[in-house]
Amino acid sequence: MTDGPGFDPIARARENWVAAGWGDVVPGMVAVTSVMRAHQILLARVESALRPFDLSFSRFELLRLLAFSRTGALPITKASVRLQVHVTSVTHAIRRLESVGLVHRTPHPTDGRTTLVAITDIGRSTVEEATTVLNRDVFADIGISPDDATHLAEIIESLRRSAGDF
Repeated sequence: MTDGPGFDPIARARENWVAAGWGDVVPGMVAVTSVMRAHQILLARVESALRPFDLSFSRFELLRLLAFSRTGALPITKASVRLQVHVTSVTHAIRRLESVGLVHRTPHPTDGRTTLVAITDIGRSTVEEATTVLNRDVFADIGISPDDATHLAEIIESLRRSAGDF
């Protein structure tokens, strides 16, 4: 097997694991390595689609979350929980989005200890345009059939549940 066209490094890794005597863990190694590589492929596609909007996927997710919210604003801690990231990461994303006028912070109207992050009109129009591009250029065809995508999501949901993700 050469490293030319059609060469699959993960298939080679599978062979090497078996040859090393680790055949009992090959399915797990192949699954983890495949998911990690798929993540890289999909993230590159998402980043390419979002580049014209100067958004990372994490900043897009925050804008989309705010746009979906009833009032267009959420407490920073609630955004952190919903996005499943540390509040520091959300705060960093807010700073970046604030610097270009896509969100702003505001005191909570009834809880003086809480700060809300709110989407601006330009933030809303930006996330709507970015969503259209992502839907068209990434989500509409991720490279597998819709049935396979549904099955894959179910498998990953099972993995997430067993890891205590929810």
